[in-house]
Amino acid sequence: MTAESGPDRRCFLCAAAMLAPSARRLAYPGGRERAFPIACGSCGVLTAPDADPDRCRDDLARRLGEEVFVPDQDAAYGLDIYTLRSAATRLARGLRPRGPDDRAALLQPHAVRAAEAILYDLAAGPGRPVSLGLICRVAERDAVLAGLAPHAAWTDDVVLLLDAAASPPRPVAAPGFADGAVRVATRPLSGDFAAQRNALQDLARHPWMLQLDADETIDPALGRVLPALAALAEDGDVVSVGLPRRNRVDGILSDVYPDVQYRLNRASTRYAGRVHERPVLDGGWPRSLIALTGAIDHGLSLAHVRARSRAYESLDPGRGRPEEEEALLRPYRA
Repeated sequence: MTAESGPDRRCFLCAAAMLAPSARRLAYPGGRERAFPIACGSCGVLTAPDADPDRCRDDLARRLGEEVFVPDQDAAYGLDIYTLRSAATRLARGLRPRGPDDRAALLQPHAVRAAEAILYDLAAGPGRPVSLGLICRVAERDAVLAGLAPHAAWTDDVVLLLDAAASPPRPVAAPGFADGAVRVATRPLSGDFAAQRNALQDLARHPWMLQLDADETIDPALGRVLPALAALAEDGDVVSVGLPRRNRVDGILSDVYPDVQYRLNRASTRYAGRVHERPVLDGGWPRSLIALTGAIDHGLSLAHVRARSRAYESLDPGRGRPEEEEALLRPYRA
């Protein structure tokens, strides 16, 4: 089954349309090994050909509600502990490996070892302070500042980086925040989004930073769990956390979903790419995780979508992704 064939084109866990043939196997307690012919290319969950998405989702949710996750050797789905960590965040839960073999499997995905772990509520677990960084134009400054108040529930450090002649950060007043908590700096974008994000990373006062653009928002509930997600990441030697993004074009949800954006990062993490920039991970993708506890909401206009890929192509020839324009304009389908 591929993303474009079969009745269930999307993953039952993360909703990515990235189901593909798999040769992966899982080894269960007691020695049994089992092959799974289908894997999600995004979250990594494994499924049998006849898997019922609703039954898989319900069974996984029930098991994630326990204090210890124990796999069902006969279930129509399977996962290693790396994928289980993402699955747990869907219900705002975190995990701890049960022993050294489980920790080794977490750090070296995708392991053959079937997932087992101790579970806990993220809200009751440890947290790490997170800064909020926003990239915007000068004309968007006042609107962005006016919308900051909900973020005061989870961060005490906000910095806006405007596309203008360079100037150091200076404090500004914002509803809900203490004096000095919100700052504004300027730096010319100069057609290099990675360089702008890296400059913003350097302005963080905390070890972690969530970056958003002016046309992106998050629900306050997601904001409140970000410190716990940062702690979960640190415990697994992760430096970059990806969040699903809902793209709405003139208010219509796009088929480009979950469109994972790696925006919750260690402040020391660097981005690369003039356009469609991504974090550079020492050690590769195992040092990242996808969190499913919320999403970034991205509001786009039809005119912007039509112009964006051409503008990006002119900035970085060959990387403008003109094919993404058509995908963004397709309404979401399950």
